Amino acid sequence: MTKCEAPAVRLTPRLAAAAALVRKDRIICDVGTDHALLPCYLFSKGARRLIASDVRKGPLDAARENIKKYHAESGIELVLSDGLKNIAYAEDIVIAGMGGELISRILSECIFFNADTRLILQPMSRAEVLRRTLYKIGFELLSEQTVCEDGRYYVIMYAAYTGKIKEIDELFAYTGKLEDKEYLKRLADTLERAADGCANSEPERSARLKALLEQIRKV
Repeated sequence: MTKCEAPAVRLTPRLAAAAALVRKDRIICDVGTDHALLPCYLFSKGARRLIASDVRKGPLDAARENIKKYHAESGIELVLSDGLKNIAYAEDIVIAGMGGELISRILSECIFFNADTRLILQPMSRAEVLRRTLYKIGFELLSEQTVCEDGRYYVIMYAAYTGKIKEIDELFAYTGKLEDKEYLKRLADTLERAADGCANSEPERSARLKALLEQIRKV
């Protein structure tokens, strides 16, 4: 590497999977950017209209240092924002590393979605809540994949805005478009533990969960 060359940006497997779905010729917003590694990586791959946002000043200060380190100042704008509240517009929106309920809240409060909006989402929990929210606010899942990182499975969702509001059934809420048998097995095992844990206190919920996990095991 010469003095003028930027170092290579290294992403974790889950962030690399998210980055692969981004359209680099669009306005891209990384919500909860933390150290801005994803925007810096996308800049290195040719993206030039990037927004890196975070709700706290500390992460944005760290992001600013990385943007300088990777020579990406000309393509990345830093914005202090609670979710998308201070973002005027973006076409590809990445939200990774947050719980499904928080991502749902952020998306539900956004006012600029249109037919060209794409979402790349990586929930850390409650993926079933996020899937329900997506369809309630007019999105459709185009694809889903799982990424195994350090022994943990992460879900990557790719969704497009259609404007059509739809209710989804419980099986789809939990499994979506996923076909990874190991992930689905782990999901069913998790639901089984939850069903057993509430068998005495919430027998109806326990029965519902057991019926659902049997459906998942047949997928």
